[in-house]
Formats: sequence, C-alpha cells, structure tokens
Amino acid sequence: MDVKLPLPLLGGLSPAAFMRRHWQKKPLLIRQAVPDAGTLMDRAELFELAAQPQVESRLVVASDAAGGRWRMRQGPVPRRGLPPLKRPGWTLLVQGVDLHLDTAHRLLNGFRFVPDARLDDVMVSFATDGGGVGPHVDSYDVFLLQLHGRRRWRIGRQKDLSLQEGLPLKILRDFQPDQEFMLDAGDMLYLPPKYAHDGVAMGECMTLSVGFNAPSRGGLAGELLQRLAQDAEEVAGPQLYRDPSQPALASPAAIPPRLQDFARAALLQIAQDPTVLQRALGEYLTEPKAQVWFASSEDGLPSTSAIRLDRKTRMMYDAGHVFINGESYRAGGRDADLMRRLADGRSLSAQDHRRASVAARSLLQEWALTGWLHAA
Repeated sequence: MDVKLPLPLLGGLSPAAFMRRHWQKKPLLIRQAVPDAGTLMDRAELFELAAQPQVESRLVVASDAAGGRWRMRQGPVPRRGLPPLKRPGWTLLVQGVDLHLDTAHRLLNGFRFVPDARLDDVMVSFATDGGGVGPHVDSYDVFLLQLHGRRRWRIGRQKDLSLQEGLPLKILRDFQPDQEFMLDAGDMLYLPPKYAHDGVAMGECMTLSVGFNAPSRGGLAGELLQRLAQDAEEVAGPQLYRDPSQPALASPAAIPPRLQDFARAALLQIAQDPTVLQRALGEYLTEPKAQVWFASSEDGLPSTSAIRLDRKTRMMYDAGHVFINGESYRAGGRDADLMRRLADGRSLSAQDHRRASVAARSLLQEWALTGWLHAA
C-alpha cells in the first residue's frame, strides 16, 4: 500500500494524512467510505455465527434504557434464543467476524496502514429499532461502518467518565454529546480512544466496527514477564545464590539484602537482553485468541504453488525474528526477506516460493500442514 495516495476508504485522504491529522486526535466522518457495504454480510450470516460455540457473541436487550433496565446474555445465542424481529430495543453483537468470513477479513486488511500489532478484530452488530448498547467510551480507536439501515451517532469529549451502577454494561452516568451524525449504509465514522459515543438504530440496522489493540503497560509487562520466566534458566544461567560471608543473625526472619540484590540482578539480566524481550513481545502479539483453531491438512504444499496465509494467521517480524501464531524463528538473509514479504502481503508468488531455501520451504510445508497457510 502506498500510504501517500488518496484512499476512498478514508474519504480521499491518504493514510499518511489520516494518521497525521486524525489518528488518536479527532473524529472523522466519511460518507460512502464503502459504497457496497451492504454486500459484506447479511442478517442470516450473523445469526448463524452467533449460534456457534467457538464464536464470541452477546445479546443486549434494553427493556427500558431511559429507566436503566438492561439485560445482557453471553453467547452462543441460537436463533430461537433471539427476541422477535418486530420487538424494538435489542442488539446482537458478534466478535471476530474476520476470522470466519472472507469479506470481513478483506475489509480488515484495508486498514493495514496501521501496524498489524495494533489491529484487533471486526465486530458486527444487528439491532432492531432503538437498539444500542448505551453511551460509553472505548479505550481503543474504532471505525464504525454502517452495513444496512441507519444509525444515529451522538459523540462528545466526555470529561465525566463515571458509570451507572448495577448494570451489566459500562454505560456513562451523565453523557454530554456535542456532535450528532446519521449514518446510512456505506458511511463510516472514526473515533479516537476515550471519545464518548452512543449509537441508536433508526429501524432495523447492521453496523460493523473495526477495533484496535491498546495493551496497558501493566498488562503487557505481566504477559512478557510470564513468557520470560519460561526462558529464565536458559538466559540467566543456573548460577546458585551463595553467601559465604553471611554472619550469624539474632533476627533470622529478615530477608538478607544480598539475596534481594541477587534477585534484582537475575530479573535485570533477563529484561535487559533485547533479543529475549523482542522474542517474547513478538510471540505475545501473534498468539491466536483462545477461540481460534486451525484445520490441519494432509495435502501439503506443492513446491510450485503461490502461497496465502490463512485468514486466522497472525504473522509479524522484527529485525532478527519472524513470528507466526505465537511461535518465533530466527531469520536472516534472503529467506528473511521472503518471510517478511509473506507477512506484509499475506501471500507469496510461486516464483518467490521457488526461490526459498530448502530449509525455508520445509518450514512453509510444516505451516501448511498445520493449516496456517495454503496454496493460493
């Protein structure tokens, strides 16, 4: 993708201009960002996904939103478990639609001017008249694309983020919008993190949202430490704590300062090794979600075929590694260039496949057998 060229998805802005002017700064309304949005999926497809146990879904019913009466049910939600279509005020939300539908996956790829490490998933909601999830804020960036029908969005830079108590949803107690938009099929609204918003269906409608990962510092540190702990013995070595100059103590319950220093040095040695930290980060960022599984194959990969990654596969790289679905590989030379091209383009031509070394082709074959990639 040439990030300096105008992009219809962004209303004629180039990705470079969008990231500079709007990303994590201010909202953007894009009329007819995806003119054929109505063809991406229909109500029946969404209902079918919501009924599957491996798909994350929720049913939200506002029996009296003004009075604060909300009900939420976690999926799977079979068709018979949904309220009648003529009943107003209910919403069905389905996460990870890009993992199951090629149309949603292709749409998500249109946002790859943002690093893959930040892309999360596609969620689709179906709502009857008046349906929504109440005024709320998200901790991440979001693009809201109208697929079918109309939805009214009210947004604002909310200062008071206190929530209504006793509800199954995180709904703002005192929502103060300062802008209002009506979105028709094909229109899209971008909102930065912490921008309060409330979407209400004007009749039956479907809305698609593209969400992004925004790990917290503490959460990321916890994940990395857990992964680093698995390699701690290999990195820090088997050195045992020694204290030949330890004197006799009248207060034996006190932890020796020397032992505290020993522990601190062990942690610092692991955390300060850039290779180990980079490997742990790459493995974490490409780890498939819990509900993701791959269909293994016995056919293998013809050596003359073009290659494409499975839509569920997460593949990234850094200066010295290639990461795929939570695993890491040291990479260098021509093979590293090919693997990076595969990660960036999510495919390789047959010519590039043939240029790979015997070891790289063997690795690609292994990934094909596990279902991580396929012959194009």
